[in-house]
Amino acid sequence: MLFDSTLRRELSRSFGATLVVLLTVVLTIMFIRTLGQAAVGRVAPQDVMLLLGYIGLGYLPTMLAASLFIATVATLTRSYRASEMTVWFATGVPLTRFLRPVLLTALPVLVLVALLIAFAWPWQNEQVAQLKDRFERRSDLSRVAPGQFQTSADGRRTFFFEGSASDPSQGRNVLVVAGKGDVESVTTARSGRLVAEEEERWVVLDAGQRNEQNTASGEKALARFDSYRVLAPERSLPPSDARAPRARPTIELVREPTPANRGELAWRVGLMLASAIMLLLGVGMSASNPRHAGNWNLLFALLAFFAYFNVINLSQAWIASNRVPFVPAIVVVHGGALALAVWLLWHRLHATTRGVVPRRRARARARLRRAAAVAARAA
Repeated sequence: MLFDSTLRRELSRSFGATLVVLLTVVLTIMFIRTLGQAAVGRVAPQDVMLLLGYIGLGYLPTMLAASLFIATVATLTRSYRASEMTVWFATGVPLTRFLRPVLLTALPVLVLVALLIAFAWPWQNEQVAQLKDRFERRSDLSRVAPGQFQTSADGRRTFFFEGSASDPSQGRNVLVVAGKGDVESVTTARSGRLVAEEEERWVVLDAGQRNEQNTASGEKALARFDSYRVLAPERSLPPSDARAPRARPTIELVREPTPANRGELAWRVGLMLASAIMLLLGVGMSASNPRHAGNWNLLFALLAFFAYFNVINLSQAWIASNRVPFVPAIVVVHGGALALAVWLLWHRLHATTRGVVPRRRARARARLRRAAAVAARAA
């Protein structure tokens, strides 16, 4: 049918354009944030692009849901402003008739959102956690990078040195700040190098000095040296088996209904439901007067999306803290949103009926009265 095909084609175009814009904005922000984390030593610089891909995959379900909602509101609002909706209403097409092409267009995207939330979301969170955990569990020797202040895994030592262009295992102007208990030490050296002896690795400092201070007693000690050797074993902490709820598969959340797991499950289920409910809200919120300029409908729609998304996050926090049961929270939040969407559709539908059909009937009755009056005068 021409009605369905035209609306679905326009919805698809608007959805594609909106998704590209949102992906560009979100990925740019995430790229800048990830670069900042790499600059301060929280993530490995070589893992920036891989980490950005994982983060983008995690944000994809939310961006797909937002793009569907914005595309629905923008497309129907344009139809209102071009008086196309008035033509459809005048031909007897109700507002609820627009639900079919909207839902048919959004159905593949809704299925993709559900699959991403159920499978891709926990997987990418687990991969991101492993990347950061692997970087945090490096040995102190692998943390040292030329031209950067780096902190050891236990936070007791800070390193800095200027790298050598000819040999990466050597450096100059070495600084090591360490603290153990009440004793703080600052070691400086003109140069330093890495030396491997059998299965051990040593940091050898040349032509430097070591300052120690006891913060409790106030005692100070200064020692100068021509050569100073420090053992730098390649040891790291054992990996942790504990996984955050957001990194657990959905089936594990169902099998282990702890408060934190129920909160994460409520978020995943909530985003799936919200993706469909927001389409109904978008059809109801798209009504506008073509005589009034401005895009207030789109602004209100964005505010409604952010409010709904924040309520989902708030319900997750309440369920995780065991303040609200799982089922009542789902029913109240999403049942309330569904009731609001249905009421808004009912209100728009009856407003359309009250605005178009009664006016046509009133004009027809007025024409009949005028014709009767003319006939009476002629008689």
